[in-house]
Amino acid sequence: MPLNRRKFLEKSAATGAGVAIAGVAAAPAQASVRPARRPKRYSLTVMGTTDLHGHVFNWDYFKDAEYSDKAGNAMGLARISTLVEQVRKAKGRRNTLLLDAGDTIQGTPLTYYYAKVDPITAEGGPVHPMAQAMNAIGYDAAALGNHEFNYGIETLRRFEDQLHFPLLGANAVDAKTLRPAFPPYLIKKFHVPGAPPVKVAVLGLTNPGIAIWDKAYVQGRLAFPGLEEQAAKWVPKLKAMGADVVVVSAHSGSSGTSSYGDQVPYVENAAANVARQVPGIDAVLVGHAHVEIPELKVVNEATGRTVVLSEPLCYAERLSLFDIELVFTGGGWEVESVAASLLNSSAVADDPRITRLLKDEHAKVVAYVNQVVGTATETLTTAEARYRDAPIIDLITKVQEDVVKAALANTEYASLPVLAQASPFSRTSEIPAGDVTVRDLSSLYVYDNTLVAKLMTGAQIRAYLEYSAEYFVRTASDVTADTDKLTNANGRPDYNYDYVSGLRYEIDIAQAAGSRIRNLTYEGAALDDTRQFVLAVNNYRANGGGAFPYVASAKELWSESTEIRTRIAEWVTAKGVLEPKDFASADWRLTRDGTPVF
Repeated sequence: MPLNRRKFLEKSAATGAGVAIAGVAAAPAQASVRPARRPKRYSLTVMGTTDLHGHVFNWDYFKDAEYSDKAGNAMGLARISTLVEQVRKAKGRRNTLLLDAGDTIQGTPLTYYYAKVDPITAEGGPVHPMAQAMNAIGYDAAALGNHEFNYGIETLRRFEDQLHFPLLGANAVDAKTLRPAFPPYLIKKFHVPGAPPVKVAVLGLTNPGIAIWDKAYVQGRLAFPGLEEQAAKWVPKLKAMGADVVVVSAHSGSSGTSSYGDQVPYVENAAANVARQVPGIDAVLVGHAHVEIPELKVVNEATGRTVVLSEPLCYAERLSLFDIELVFTGGGWEVESVAASLLNSSAVADDPRITRLLKDEHAKVVAYVNQVVGTATETLTTAEARYRDAPIIDLITKVQEDVVKAALANTEYASLPVLAQASPFSRTSEIPAGDVTVRDLSSLYVYDNTLVAKLMTGAQIRAYLEYSAEYFVRTASDVTADTDKLTNANGRPDYNYDYVSGLRYEIDIAQAAGSRIRNLTYEGAALDDTRQFVLAVNNYRANGGGAFPYVASAKELWSESTEIRTRIAEWVTAKGVLEPKDFASADWRLTRDGTPVF
């Protein structure tokens, strides 16, 4: 039966309790001649996934085809199910634990469909496909990810109710009482013949950035303190309750950096900090960063003990394994060693159980994304959108401009010029000439962002563009421009580089960061730093995502809950024909010492 969250909350209000589950007995060991003289040993395997983002099958809904990439990766929980069963068979099902580190119910048309088109929150609504798959595979616990909040708390709570295992979040607390709003931990006993049971505690930690990225849903309701301080609070409690092994499932990367600067006083990617600073942890399942870490060893500063971390990439492409060896000496269990490794989903086929379970849900979503909503007069692509002004990105900004202008038409801000921001989210998105489908447009805007209007000055817009231009690698004018090496300076991802429509400007990549925006004009004249503009931005950027200057603190004039992706589909449907002359504009170009790069 699903975990009864209400009973947990009633109990946690008084005691701060987590979830305790008793495991069943392990298979009897073979009798030895003199068992009393030999120390008891126990081998536990903890399996972990993270950042599943709605990937049940090895299917690309944006391409309407099997997923493939240059590295030969495969994805999906159906593959993970096969790997999990192989491990359980090899290790003994009763000697394994299966965890996830968050970001489950957002990321594909499948998750969008069951949040918005056929929502799980409707009376008599469906069971979320991710809940069905994870229940069938037999997860023991999952940490909350930041994207769990993208559709609002009602959707998250309904998803939680549909799970047969707890969603953990020790640092997701009620904003008023500061008591846990979700179970902080799970304790599970593993019985060993002839010895006390091994007690394994799993502490779940989520990302402090939720307070920024989903401010509209969580402000005043939930708070998200730092991972390090909450781990320091809970790990001693878990040890006091008799935990022999402490595993942390953390929706937080290991780099020690934050994309949101100093907007909140907590580190975004704090998993290694937790291992280093908090005594008593044996292993950390890492999430959020979408990187592959087979095994990372961190030495705890207080104890000198090694803590092992692992991050299994994302999208169910990998499965982390923590092989934990324990020995019973001196009246208690001690962790003797921890080793981590990864299994690759591309090495196995889908589990037919999962295929049968969710084939109908999959078919519904395939039909939905293949609906034709218009016709394109020519092919549009994002292939060069990182370093050239591409019409396909202008489509996004044009839609955002139109929506915001209409929203502000009868307000005191109606006379202000509207600019719009957009990022090249995908390097492979394409709207082909001919029929345009929902999936074509969805591939252009892969995130479930919504639209916000902010009031900004010309000077603030200039600073915004300078910050955005830090995305480019400084490249001297006498060096051959290699398009593969022009972008992503200092590891900045594509989604944190912005176009701004409605202006004309050059980005001189031969110059130092902070001095790159040249010839910035509005309506043919140099930009007036004191002039006011309305900037149409997505909610991630409006709330401080990417740490762009001024925008988070700027006055909000309007916002909505309809996804930008939906607004694009509505715009194309209303037009019927998608012609670049209706939206394309030459706004910016790359230069070096004033000479165009292209």
